[in-house]
Amino acid sequence: MINNRTLIGSALAAIASLSASTVAAGPAAQPEFSFEKCYGVVKAGQNDCQTATHSCAGTSTMDDQADAWIYLPAGTCSKIAGGNNAPKA
Repeated sequence: MINNRTLIGSALAAIASLSASTVAAGPAAQPEFSFEKCYGVVKAGQNDCQTATHSCAGTSTMDDQADAWIYLPAGTCSKIAGGNNAPKA
């Protein structure tokens, strides 16, 4: 028979470790390749850093948010429909 305290303790430990591993504190690391910031093409939750309303990577709440950006290889942003090298107004 499984001890209820052991089961509950294990479940709480699993939840705590999952929560700690999913928290993004700050911006994404700069890539090793030659990059540029591309605004307005990021899917929700995939931004690399802050926006006017969010301060951490992975926190944008809507697709193609005008001030959310992602690192792309240099020269790529202008080839993507809706991509800008500066935040959209």
